Amino acid sequence: MRFKIEYQDERGLWHDVRGDDGNVLVYSSEDSARDALREKFPVLVEMEKYAGGKRTRVIRVIEDDEEDSTA
Repeated sequence: MRFKIEYQDERGLWHDVRGDDGNVLVYSSEDSARDALREKFPVLVEMEKYAGGKRTRVIRVIEDDEEDSTA
């Protein structure tokens, strides 16, 4: 399984977190994704404990079997 992290903007829209190259950051474990989330958004992650409501999340990436097959 692979995981990605997302954040919610002030309008309530969710966005993938991307690297400097513009590609979506993908992690091989949920723990590594959560660690990256805490590193990139420490204030938002900490506020979620007290303010109620989530502004960050870890999402499991659903793999498409067709992507792995060759034509």
